[in-house]
Amino acid sequence: MLRIFAFALALVMGVAASNAAVAQAAASAATAPDQIVQGIADDLGKAIDGHQAELKSDREKLLKLIDGILLPRFDIDYASILVLGQSARTATPEQRARFAKAFYNSIAHRYAEGLLNYTRGRVRVLPSKGDLNDKRTIVRTEVVLDDGKTLPVDYAFRKTQDGSWKAYDVIIEGISYITNYRNQVGAEIAKSGLDALITRLETQGEKTLENMEQEQKGGK
Repeated sequence: MLRIFAFALALVMGVAASNAAVAQAAASAATAPDQIVQGIADDLGKAIDGHQAELKSDREKLLKLIDGILLPRFDIDYASILVLGQSARTATPEQRARFAKAFYNSIAHRYAEGLLNYTRGRVRVLPSKGDLNDKRTIVRTEVVLDDGKTLPVDYAFRKTQDGSWKAYDVIIEGISYITNYRNQVGAEIAKSGLDALITRLETQGEKTLENMEQEQKGGK
């Protein structure tokens, strides 16, 4: 499941083959979300295929690849507010900005190496249901597993003020990553406060996410 979540986050955050591809897609505000997902899936395969060994041995290069082309496709500020939940109401603008950056970095580092298993054709974009909403929409896909079975993965998109579509959530078998992390973040904030959580994310990154996940599993 960790590998599938990495694939899904890669697509929802918009990892593509090159800055040029991102710039071209961003320039067309009329590009439909399902076309964005299909294009990213194709480009991701091209970017990873044949470079697994190189990227596996150079994690910094892998992270730079993600960092350099991820943000244009992903509405990190909006997603972070949703993850913070009720805490976003009392957080200062500085706290929200720090959390958004720290959370994004932690997520990127947590799932970066899972992308190395991605190959072309692993994601199938399914036909949309109904008309495209002018503000929000869901793109449905199937991820092909190693045994040939498929896993349903949906992507939530919203139209930003500049008219472009950006992804902000991924739903795997009905489970939203935003809801999942909101529960974990909420528990951490209740235990030690928002500032303490932000500091841990900034200094410990992916280790903090792993600890939160383990604590949530232990609490069930």
